[in-house]
Amino acid sequence: MENSKGRKRVVLLGATGSIGESALKVACDIPERMEIVGLAAKSNAQKLAEAANEVRPESVCLVDETRIDVLRRALDYQPRIFSGEVGLLEIACLTNADMVLVAIVGTAGLRPALAAIEAGKDLAVASKEILVMAGEIVMREARENSVHVLPVDSEHNAIFQCLEGKRRTSNIQHPTSNPFGAERSAFDVSDVRRIILTASGGPFRETPRKDFDSITAEQALKHPTWNMGPKITIDSATLFNKGLEMIEAHWLFGVEMDRVEVVIHPQSIVHSMVEFADGSTLAQLSYSNMRFPIQYAVTWPDRVPNTLPPLDFSKLSKLEFFTPRYDDFPAMNLARRAGETGGTLPAVMNAANEIAVAAFLNRQVRFPD
Repeated sequence: MENSKGRKRVVLLGATGSIGESALKVACDIPERMEIVGLAAKSNAQKLAEAANEVRPESVCLVDETRIDVLRRALDYQPRIFSGEVGLLEIACLTNADMVLVAIVGTAGLRPALAAIEAGKDLAVASKEILVMAGEIVMREARENSVHVLPVDSEHNAIFQCLEGKRRTSNIQHPTSNPFGAERSAFDVSDVRRIILTASGGPFRETPRKDFDSITAEQALKHPTWNMGPKITIDSATLFNKGLEMIEAHWLFGVEMDRVEVVIHPQSIVHSMVEFADGSTLAQLSYSNMRFPIQYAVTWPDRVPNTLPPLDFSKLSKLEFFTPRYDDFPAMNLARRAGETGGTLPAVMNAANEIAVAAFLNRQVRFPD
């Protein structure tokens, strides 16, 4: 799929968000391995044009058709311009693209993700809602179209790296104790005891439950570790984001929900862990920067030098791990039950959360509501 120079040709959906910005930095850092051939955004025409003027993809897409004239005026060259929801599907299927990186917030990324898979494009997934809503469909379509689904979330990218030695070969049917069947996952997880997702705990990790009623949107938007968009930042404050990640891990790696656990790790250095049947545990560590998982998703299976700093262990004073406060942050147990029940329940739960987050940001409901 890659061109003769080993460079991955990538369509970036959600180019103006925090993940999109990090992906553009990766492309500029390793131009010999990553070429942006398409950029898409919802409505920020000026920012999309600035990104396009920098990396000069052959195609751009703005979903908000009322802002197309703004986009045209801001571009300093003449790429092919797509618009609207149909345009988003079209740019996701560009003939010369190898991979589509889906960094669209919320549920809007599902249709272009499925279109990309059907067009034979590898999928790098930053929008966890895609797998929460339709994990079974996405993974089945990926298998049937012989494409890879590569996680961009730092936690799932860490698990992906820890499980790399467990990858199945394409021409062998492996026996497995996994009830989903031998081809349910690209990995043989029969000897995986637990997948352990780490969470920073968010800004209210130590806040007493009695003070939750007075938490404001401004306070909730101040994440202690990551610089993210407003929706995922609120999800991180409620730990709903970690609940979504539990379901995402269930589908990505073919493990039952009762083998997916969460620990609070305030330093956000250990991005996740895999515990095996023999009691050994593998973990992936790095500084908190989304460029690490984005780059590995794009260059996999290769590891490529970059300008990011490696860990300096002499400066790490401590690595702490705590049990989550499930009673105070019930979203994780809710997500576990939804993942175990399956069907449409995860999609309904996700939709309800999107409405609740919007209401909280608009000061219509309180934080614990």
